[in-house]
Amino acid sequence: MNFLNLDLFTIVARVIVILLILPLHEFAHAFVAKKCGDYTAESSGRLTLNPFSHVDPVGAILLLLTGFGWAKPVPINPNAMRNPRKGVIWTSLAGPLSNLLAAFVSLIVLRVLYCIPIPAGNIALYNVLSSVATVFNCFVGVNIGLAVFNLIPVPPLDGSNVLIQFLPTRAVIWIQRNHMVISVVFFVLIVSSALNIPISWVSNQIFHLFYFLTNWIELLMNAILG
Repeated sequence: MNFLNLDLFTIVARVIVILLILPLHEFAHAFVAKKCGDYTAESSGRLTLNPFSHVDPVGAILLLLTGFGWAKPVPINPNAMRNPRKGVIWTSLAGPLSNLLAAFVSLIVLRVLYCIPIPAGNIALYNVLSSVATVFNCFVGVNIGLAVFNLIPVPPLDGSNVLIQFLPTRAVIWIQRNHMVISVVFFVLIVSSALNIPISWVSNQIFHLFYFLTNWIELLMNAILG
């Protein structure tokens, strides 16, 4: 993987994700946990959009370099939830779902930008719209990739918390005992780019679905602009 081959627009999009979307991701976890009856995250100061309360240095650097990363896990107490099993599942899914929502909204903005007519010869407007559209395009891709990445059922990612709710006790104990080894192996897989192909494939399917669901924007903009 060539870390030095990142273009400016990708870097800008990823920095925005680190400062805005990672906090949104963790805020979503804390918010849903509170709705399920668990106030642990709120009392720990994690029910906030302040990036400094959520950003994990290693996860942020990885996201900047690879497009995949994480923030500091939000602390939860399943025993405080009204329905621990459902509470953990929904709390864990809240983060990735917030990324998918951010990607969907960004795609709507992107498709609106594509429909804005540019007068012939107006190079300045073309350059501005092209630059903004490129950032939003990267933003869509990073958010979808981040959601798919976090749904991988490997500690410490959100998908592992969901998977554990469906595993027998013996399997859960094995995962807990080997948590560190699993995390190290997973880290190596990320850095070696071994996960790029499967994550990209799933991300592309989601992108195509979102694109299909936003086809109405082009029709609406054409009707408005005549």
